[in-house]
Amino acid sequence: MSLITLENYAEGKWVKGLRSSETLYHAISGEALYQTGSEGLDFAAMLAYGRKKGKALRNMTFHERGLMLKALAFHLMSKKELFYQISAFTGATRSDSWVDIEGGIGNLFANASLRRQFPNERYYVDGDVARLSKQNTFIGHHIMVPLEGVAIHINAFNFPVWGMLEKIAVNLLAGVPAIVKPASLTSYLTEAVFKEIIHSGILPEGSLQLICGSARGLLDHVKNQDIVTFTGSAETGKLLKSHPQLVHEAVPFTMEADSLNACVLGPDVNTDMPEFDLFIKEVVKEITTKAGQKCTAIRRIMVPENRLEDVKIALGKRLKSTTIGDPSVEGVRMGPLAGISQRNDVIARVEDLMKHQEIVIGDLHHFEVSGADKNKGAFMSPIVFFNDDPFHKTACHDIEAFGPVSTLMTYQNLDEAIELTRMGKGSLVCSVVTADPSHARDFVLGSANMHGRILILDRECAKESTGHGSPMPMLVHGGPGRAGGGEEMGGKRGVLHYLQRTAIQGSPSMITAVTNVYQQGAKGISDGIHPFRKRFDELVIGDQIITDKRMITSEDIDRFADLSGDHFYAHMKDTNFEGTMFTHQVAHGYFIMSAAAGLFVDSYDMNPVLLNYGIDELRFTKPVYPETEIFVRFTCKEKLPTETKNEEDIPKGIVKWLVEILDTSEEPVVGVATILTMVKK
Repeated sequence: MSLITLENYAEGKWVKGLRSSETLYHAISGEALYQTGSEGLDFAAMLAYGRKKGKALRNMTFHERGLMLKALAFHLMSKKELFYQISAFTGATRSDSWVDIEGGIGNLFANASLRRQFPNERYYVDGDVARLSKQNTFIGHHIMVPLEGVAIHINAFNFPVWGMLEKIAVNLLAGVPAIVKPASLTSYLTEAVFKEIIHSGILPEGSLQLICGSARGLLDHVKNQDIVTFTGSAETGKLLKSHPQLVHEAVPFTMEADSLNACVLGPDVNTDMPEFDLFIKEVVKEITTKAGQKCTAIRRIMVPENRLEDVKIALGKRLKSTTIGDPSVEGVRMGPLAGISQRNDVIARVEDLMKHQEIVIGDLHHFEVSGADKNKGAFMSPIVFFNDDPFHKTACHDIEAFGPVSTLMTYQNLDEAIELTRMGKGSLVCSVVTADPSHARDFVLGSANMHGRILILDRECAKESTGHGSPMPMLVHGGPGRAGGGEEMGGKRGVLHYLQRTAIQGSPSMITAVTNVYQQGAKGISDGIHPFRKRFDELVIGDQIITDKRMITSEDIDRFADLSGDHFYAHMKDTNFEGTMFTHQVAHGYFIMSAAAGLFVDSYDMNPVLLNYGIDELRFTKPVYPETEIFVRFTCKEKLPTETKNEEDIPKGIVKWLVEILDTSEEPVVGVATILTMVKK
């Protein structure tokens, strides 16, 4: 059978390499399936093309990019069965493939939803205003704009779909195009998904390019607006990170490296507790899922000394009952590794570890395979070592076998357990299984600086826990030291990695004009029409009214106290105020806010305001005493459009209003708030 040549996607065209550079094989049968090649690709031209065409992405708003990701996620979900068929060639079970394929698409959905945390603009205004002058005529802020370069993603073989989608979801939402370089071993699955992305026509031209063959020389052409991400071995990552062009151009480099992740059984857990079974299940799952080919897999198992035999027996029983073979055969729970070359590499690492510790569960050579030829496929038995002196026999803290391999060791107390986890020199994830909150707290605080994520597993969260090995889009994925020192995903944090943060300084009016967010002290716009009478589309940032005044009386305060039930001493006129912060009866802050609403709300006729959506940043800055006149400066601060859910839904958006409650003194501000209303378009 003739081999299929994988294609590269460069400068808007599908291109086959001029010559094959590598042959790719079926992980189960060993049959040659594909060949790759990238010879003839002009990497400098690809980067230049991405930078130039990336303008289309940058010119979209965060909301437009988010909706683009949502549409792409739905499209890929409709094609998932094709991806499952191809994923089977990698030796993955259906559940393995689900994590890779639907987990990857889930990243698109998750990042699409992040659009609501950003403005409907091409940029993001970050943090709080800095007041740089006494009279507030000079202020500072931060604005973040997309980098005008290309994100280069160099991915690992173990998650050919998830690895690509979790990265491009973030850079596309940020408005930065990407070049994807999957690991050759499983690049045929990446190519299949990538083709569907391009054929969908959902992304602007130039948003993505693909290199299925070698990318040697690509980094020679990066510039300071580009960004490089790498997932793979720590050794390869270090070589790439020190590339002279990256150093010369100060190109950001994010590394997510394989690490020696640990799982700790808490000292409080005994065999009749639910947590003991949870621990065994979690360890077995992480050894066998994807045949242990996960950067987050459990490589070191740490248990109290008095639980060693119990854990050995329970682990051995479960692992020996795990059927290895062709995942299409009923009952098979673990498939082969991704390829013969990968299996051989894992076996070499196991042999290195055998020099320092003994195998107590599994066998390198004697194991059964269901529905396949053990010698033709990349099959391997789960292997568990026991290290009887982990503080001195340290190979298990240095050598990683990237397959179904883990090392069991004991500790005397929680401090020892913490120290053993830290001996991995930095990990993506660690888990502790305990029912004792004090143990959980001590463990986390003692080991957090050496881990990117820590799972605390107990009976309370077990049913809904995503597990030790599942990074989530809204949380940081990465870790210190050996794990690479970088971070991916992380919700909004991940998007900000692709934006340049720039400080801007000027008058409130100028900063308002730049950010399109009203800054306190800027000039307002008054056209004689109450802002509540304007539809969402008609409102302009800075639309402002100054209300009539209202006198606050002692009787008002008494009535509010009776109505609300808030009889705090400061609101009672018969209180002895000697030694307090107040001179006499003071108005409730919530009454002042309510009175302010009575001043700024235009309630005489039906208007486009549908409802009050909430109050943010409410502050009471000084007391209001009886016989004080208050009024309100009410300004349109920011507009956030929303999408209609169906044909019956009213087109609308969220409007943020700055409410400044003032009195007639020299320092007039008595309260400040941001209120949100839902306004009809």
